[in-house]
Amino acid sequence: MNIDDALQTLRAHADPEKAAGMAAYHKADREYLGLSNAVTGDLATQWRKTAADHDDLVALAQSLWDTDIFEARIAAGKLFLQARMRPDDQAAWEWIASCVPQFDSWAIADAVAQGGQKRLIQDPSRLDQLEVWTHSDHMWTRRAAFVFTQPFLKSRHPSATEQAARTRVLGWAETLAEDPEWFIQKAIAWWLRDLSKRDQDAARGWLETHGARLKPFAAKEAARYLP
Repeated sequence: MNIDDALQTLRAHADPEKAAGMAAYHKADREYLGLSNAVTGDLATQWRKTAADHDDLVALAQSLWDTDIFEARIAAGKLFLQARMRPDDQAAWEWIASCVPQFDSWAIADAVAQGGQKRLIQDPSRLDQLEVWTHSDHMWTRRAAFVFTQPFLKSRHPSATEQAARTRVLGWAETLAEDPEWFIQKAIAWWLRDLSKRDQDAARGWLETHGARLKPFAAKEAARYLP
């Protein structure tokens, strides 16, 4: 799939009325086509299946990203959602990581994070890179460290690798507990809330020690599922 054909396909689904509403909602100054998440997801799946190899997929992702069209960036992020990429997913990870400092919208950030989560699970050593992100001056980069690590919260009986990841991210949350950015507070709160679904003791222990350092709305959200 070349970029011209991909853009033609995206524009064929355009809804100008919906696009205007999306532009007003997301506020970032870029072109919006008005496509639903279902449409961008389906197109990304089709393009992923027809890509010749990983390099072809990364090249398409970069071309879509460079258009700065909202739906093109969403689709670019969704090109890497398969659980495993063989023989190696390093090029995909490097592309995903290169986008993080350019995040300026939660929707685009979360679309790219979906692929990033898969690549992180495939190689948990990439947590070292995420730890560097937690010290970034760029708010969306700090937030990405929490969003990318959500899959480590899914198991009630975590492996040693998953448990180590949880402990590490709790340390990041401790470091950023007083971060004034709303999106960081929300990211920490959601991470702790989801942890509490699988490990109430760990979430409760963190909140008892550090919860008062969060903004009240974040502490309340984090404790939502705790008795």
